[in-house]
Amino acid sequence: MPRKQRRSPPQSTPKAGKGVNTLRIIAGHWRGRKLSFPDQEGLRPTPDRVRETLFNWLQPSIEGSRCLDLFSGSGALALEALSRGAASATLIDSSKLAIDQLRLNLNLLKAENVQLIQASAPAWLEQQTEESGTYDLVFLDPPFRQDMLEKCCQRLEQGALLKDQALIYIEVEKELKNLPLPENWQILRQKDSGQIRSCLCQRNSSDLT
Repeated sequence: MPRKQRRSPPQSTPKAGKGVNTLRIIAGHWRGRKLSFPDQEGLRPTPDRVRETLFNWLQPSIEGSRCLDLFSGSGALALEALSRGAASATLIDSSKLAIDQLRLNLNLLKAENVQLIQASAPAWLEQQTEESGTYDLVFLDPPFRQDMLEKCCQRLEQGALLKDQALIYIEVEKELKNLPLPENWQILRQKDSGQIRSCLCQRNSSDLT
């Protein structure tokens, strides 16, 4: 009588290693692609629901835009913009771990026209001049409760880094009621989701005095 073969124990689904998370690109050229990002304190990618709302707001303005992603972290916002047709993106983050993973993800996607810079966003902004060029779209998602927002907004405006009618997306803690914005920035859209307040602003140079 043939000997019965012993069955191998069922194989469990491999899990991501400790310290690794994933995000999903929602739409565009890289729709559905999942990318890793480090499990690092303070690194909180914009949730899918919030990101979907934001890019519904931005959809008419993304194609061909030049983007700046300050405090880029996982890169979720800049990568989503590139996937949907942005012409270029500059990603700034102070974390070497985040920058190294972003470099891997950009290579994986074969992304073009992307500049990746490891630097403190406020310090980088201080170094920019009119010769640095201007941006159509800025993502500004500073660490919560560290009072970085006002300095970054003022430097973006004073450093001549924004085109007229540029759009600036700001993500802050919900309890921050009054955003410290330059006088010529207008809030177009605003929404609270969980502990996050999302604001889409537009720069209008004609209001400058």
